[in-house]
Amino acid sequence: MRPDVTSDRRKILILYASYGDGHIQVSRALKERFDAAGKYETVLVDLFAEAYPKLNELTKYIYIKSYTLFPRLYGWSYYSTREMSNDTWFSAWFHSWGMRKLKDVLKRERPVAVVNTFPMLAMPELRRKTGVAVPIFNVLTDYVLHWRWIHPLIDRYYVATDDLKDAMAAAGVPEHRIRATGIPLKSSFARVERTEALYAKYGLSPSKRTVLLMAGSYGVLQGLRDVCDALAKLNDVQILVVCGKNETLFASMREIECADIKVFGFMQQMHELMSLADTMVTKPGGITLTESIQCELPVILFRPVPGQERDNAEYLASREAAIIAYDDTQVTESIRSLLESPERRDRAVRAMAALKKPQSADTVVNDIQEALDAFHAESVVTAERRRMTSERIS
Repeated sequence: MRPDVTSDRRKILILYASYGDGHIQVSRALKERFDAAGKYETVLVDLFAEAYPKLNELTKYIYIKSYTLFPRLYGWSYYSTREMSNDTWFSAWFHSWGMRKLKDVLKRERPVAVVNTFPMLAMPELRRKTGVAVPIFNVLTDYVLHWRWIHPLIDRYYVATDDLKDAMAAAGVPEHRIRATGIPLKSSFARVERTEALYAKYGLSPSKRTVLLMAGSYGVLQGLRDVCDALAKLNDVQILVVCGKNETLFASMREIECADIKVFGFMQQMHELMSLADTMVTKPGGITLTESIQCELPVILFRPVPGQERDNAEYLASREAAIIAYDDTQVTESIRSLLESPERRDRAVRAMAALKKPQSADTVVNDIQEALDAFHAESVVTAERRRMTSERIS
């Protein structure tokens, strides 16, 4: 299928969902690069939120609460559909959600391409049913494969690693449609030099080792208070705690009376904190892991919940780029091993460096633009052939 080459509005439609912060972060990173290139206008749409606003708020709430109240239920739903074939009635039904709203968006915006950063694939289902001629690109936001991302009418996939590319090919996706580009980050996210001014900005001492604790964008990681209490007993260690959007957690952590514990809410300058840290304790979301890889920061993945986060954790642990800890004792011992064993830390740093794919957003955007140029050229040739054939017949 080919884009509508008669339209004079050259737009890229980026579809995302607001379950977690990662999908919108990737969408914004892509928009930033498309806007900088100046070739296309980009439009970001949270399709599920626009199609079902009340249901979207309810399911977001349930998604966030699933981390603490019923993680096994979420894990069951994830693993039971992990190898869900796209030719089943359930898959077709699932991907049809939001299709009516998507038709309205397509009529309004008339995009020349659609990019999915969330596996709600109404667009390829719409193409299958109607033949709408718009190329479709999927940007995966985790380090493991769930078949919800796969559809035979996706023109190209962009994935985090060569291992994930191999997994997609093994699942039946034609290899020429897969690019191992890394997960896109905004251009402002990069490791920075540790300077006295940067240490002073956050009230830190350059002579102490720094541990960064991240609760996730919604502040759902449990047990940070106990981890802080254990770390406070270590010599020459200072702690940064990022609570995300969880105001209750932020208020609770600020009650700790310790000069070596600095507490933050939602942070825009995470690349600075990661650059200052010697190790980090966090939940294994795809974007957080990509950021730590970009900074070559060894991570301890604390209590990964069943689903894509546990799979992310197990993948990075298999590459020796991360350590998984399931309780307070394990996380404290893991921090000690990284802080006190230069060999163990260097091994993790090398593993992180091996996974790094610099300028991922630029790579994805450039490849999409080149693909659209090729589609456009082919469409022009096809139209000219049809015209010449019509003239011969007449």
